[in-house]
Amino acid sequence: MTVFSPRYLAFVLCLLAVPLSLFLLDGLWLPLLAGALSVVGIVDLLQSKRALRRNYPILAHFRFFFESIRPEIRQYFLEDDTVAAPFSRNQRSIVYQRAKVETDKRPFGTQLDVYQAGYEWINHSIQPAVVADHNFRIEIGNHPDCPRAQPYSASVFNISAMSFGALSANAILALNGGAKLGGFMHDTGEGSISPYHRENGGDLVWEIGSGYFGCRNPDGSFSEANFVANATAPQVKMIELKLSQGAKPGQGGILPGAKVTIEIATTRGVTAGRDCVSPASHSAFATPLEMLAFIDRLRTLSGGKPTGFKLCIGHPWEFFGIVKAMLASGITPDFIVVDGGEGGTGAAPVEFTDHVGTPLQEALLLVHNTLVGANLRERVKIGASGKIITAFDIARTIALGADWCNSARGFMFALGCIQSQHCHTDHCPTGVATQDKLRQRALVVPDKTQRVAHFHQNTMKALAQLIAAAGLSHPSQLKPHHIVRRISPNQVKLASALLPYLEPGELLDPSQLSRLPPVFGLYWPMAQAESFHPLN
Repeated sequence: MTVFSPRYLAFVLCLLAVPLSLFLLDGLWLPLLAGALSVVGIVDLLQSKRALRRNYPILAHFRFFFESIRPEIRQYFLEDDTVAAPFSRNQRSIVYQRAKVETDKRPFGTQLDVYQAGYEWINHSIQPAVVADHNFRIEIGNHPDCPRAQPYSASVFNISAMSFGALSANAILALNGGAKLGGFMHDTGEGSISPYHRENGGDLVWEIGSGYFGCRNPDGSFSEANFVANATAPQVKMIELKLSQGAKPGQGGILPGAKVTIEIATTRGVTAGRDCVSPASHSAFATPLEMLAFIDRLRTLSGGKPTGFKLCIGHPWEFFGIVKAMLASGITPDFIVVDGGEGGTGAAPVEFTDHVGTPLQEALLLVHNTLVGANLRERVKIGASGKIITAFDIARTIALGADWCNSARGFMFALGCIQSQHCHTDHCPTGVATQDKLRQRALVVPDKTQRVAHFHQNTMKALAQLIAAAGLSHPSQLKPHHIVRRISPNQVKLASALLPYLEPGELLDPSQLSRLPPVFGLYWPMAQAESFHPLN
């Protein structure tokens, strides 16, 4: 009969165990346990929401339990060292080792399949260079059109945008303290400048999103007075206008009122307890020309600090329209940060995480090539972010066209993040991505401050060794021909031969468009400085 099906076995045994244990055993613990499980089984049979519980009373709960700890089981017992999902054990381990100043050497050769398509390396020199200083820096913001320019000497490796609210107060304190110790910059994220960003005095890049947090009027529009009050602070070194982000490009966001604490409300300039809305697009401008005028206005109001924008590349004609607006107006940003579609530190809809936004390599190539083809590359520096962890990641990204790199999740690992992927639940087990005061206590700021600084310093030392082996003295000398990629078991190509690169000024000659990569031949003529929409 169906009632005696094995799926009911656990339930039947519990029912039988209650009277049997009362008569055969001296004690109440087993009858009470069997009775409690019997009640669970009866409830499972009578409830109507979950089919598994009706068909497998009691047993179904074991499935739910093991399913709930599936990520931990995979990470602790089954995870491959080299499979990035989203970061591999080896990637996380090298951050932990460098942050703790432990040995980051590995015995017995590479674990990677060097004959698998996609494997990359840097060609070394028979005459390696001698690199005396690993503190590699670039100058951003020596703008020819800004007589009051305040250029900033930036490290080539920095903390990417992560807001207070997404990260805990202790995480922000440790990140900024590490930035202060190591002499690199810390992007605030669009949640504005919190007291925890200010306490340790580390260099800040103030990111301004569509919600204008920290520089908004009560109606959500841009406030010039509030902007000046924050932007002119000596700790703020650069201003970054966020157009989109790699985790969820094309989306704004809502922080529910229940999560808008007094601290977050004060930092963002909103009302505590009310939904905090970050619109999908900006209200301060509607066209490429208006956007550049807004950037120029921010630069002037800040006293000439380097000002630029961050975006995840979407429709090519929209970025081309911005570049055409640069040509038409003569206004250029000091920098552009390219956020790859593989980015993301908090949470985003699965469809956006997996299928929206251009990956970093293609996005970086598009931005670099467009500026080169428009004869603007020397005026605009390029930052890049998207799964950058190791010195090789930095070297490869700079070789492909960036001037510097940002990392978000790399520095989260330095804080102690274990990739539990509970960032959006407020249940972060290490206190990095939570507003729970008790959980935050696990993150001891003085210790993690040192780890952040050590991770940066040791990664820079590794970068110095890497470029020295290639016969170079500074990462800025890295070019596409230094990177080799395997495309099949029997064929390799230099990145310079595999990827398209434009010559200076090529986009300005209409007769050259037909011989350029299709993205330029098709979309450059469609782009316009007066609108983000294509001409046709």
